[in-house]
Amino acid sequence: MSKITFLGAGSTIFAKNVLGDCLLTPALQGFELALFDIDRERLQDSANMLNHIKKTSGSASIVKAYTDRKEALRGAKYVVNAIQVGGYDPCTMTDFEIPKKYGLRQTIADTVGIGGIFRSLRTIPVMLEFAADIREVCPDAWFLNYTNPMAVLTNVMNTYGGVRTVGLCHSVQACLPHLFKSLGLDQEGVKSKIAGINHMAWLLEVTKDGVDLYPEIKKRAAEKQNEKHWDMVRYEMMLKFGYYITESSEHNAEYHPYFIKRNYPALIDRFNIPLDEYPRRCIEQISRWKQMRNDLVNDANLKHERSHEYASYIFEAMETDKPFKIGGNVMNTGLITNLPREACVEVPCLVDRSGITPTYVGDLPPQCAALNRTNINTQLLTIEAAITHKREHIYHAAMLDPHTSAELSMDDIIAMCDELIEAHGKWLPAYN
Repeated sequence: MSKITFLGAGSTIFAKNVLGDCLLTPALQGFELALFDIDRERLQDSANMLNHIKKTSGSASIVKAYTDRKEALRGAKYVVNAIQVGGYDPCTMTDFEIPKKYGLRQTIADTVGIGGIFRSLRTIPVMLEFAADIREVCPDAWFLNYTNPMAVLTNVMNTYGGVRTVGLCHSVQACLPHLFKSLGLDQEGVKSKIAGINHMAWLLEVTKDGVDLYPEIKKRAAEKQNEKHWDMVRYEMMLKFGYYITESSEHNAEYHPYFIKRNYPALIDRFNIPLDEYPRRCIEQISRWKQMRNDLVNDANLKHERSHEYASYIFEAMETDKPFKIGGNVMNTGLITNLPREACVEVPCLVDRSGITPTYVGDLPPQCAALNRTNINTQLLTIEAAITHKREHIYHAAMLDPHTSAELSMDDIIAMCDELIEAHGKWLPAYN
């Protein structure tokens, strides 16, 4: 029996979408859906929920929860990763509160920036443990990474883990629908091309019947900037740099040095930037979980409709040889020619029985490549720190981060990093 293993299956809502989709996919009937999580209560919740969907859908697949990670992985054909190391309390709180003492404010802190660096450092060792298990018990498996920091973790699994890995992010799928809905445009018949790096990929081309739609998009965006809305940072970046970015404005506000600035506090209100957004989301999700748990876990008649998550469509394409196109995070094997080869890039990919084949993009517009490189610098130095366990590379990563370096002196950056390392304690044993 073929097996799909889900690591971090206690992410119940996400497990519902990914594995619920698999239960409804004809080509995946008869598969074992193997669940693993270190939180045994949440693990059992997800198993119960998926068994409800299995019953109501009539699926022929098997749902099985494991408390032994290696056994969950043994013989897997596909592995889905959705872990979060350290959780909201204490690690996310630490990532936000200590930088605040130095006057450094963040919105999401899961990709780059000081929060993204430390999330990477505590997650990479766990990912490399996964990789060691996979090489031993399912060496031919495809590893689908949904965990942030996407580019860093996908890079590590490919470069140091020895595991066939593709990173998957919702931002590519949501980019065009979000933009067109916001501007009152019809998406029917529109062709687009997106490439760059995760959370900062670019809508390079957007046409309909051979006509470039960017002039109309920019005209409407400029008009919309006269009123408050929730995408002001991305619109501003598009109007200044020429291209729309895949990930949300709250994310991109902290990827660049232009928006969250102590010396320009009016920018926060002007561009409607939600400081401390991610901790708020965490608190809200925790408070809502009791009701959500009742709706998902205790409903024996729970049904599911196939979502837009890539995973089941990737598995289906590999099983049936029916091609499917995704926006995937892969190593830059000459795909984007003006970004470093060591980087993980986000490009269109073709999926079929032969696997995942990335497409050639060539040069990005020079200003787009330049902005990508500012984030790639921090990503690569973070990986260097994680692999060598050299504290100075943590400092380098932080000093090269666009937002951090625009706000703090080098001495303050080093002091902040030292305080974060100490506060993380057991989560970063290699540096303590």
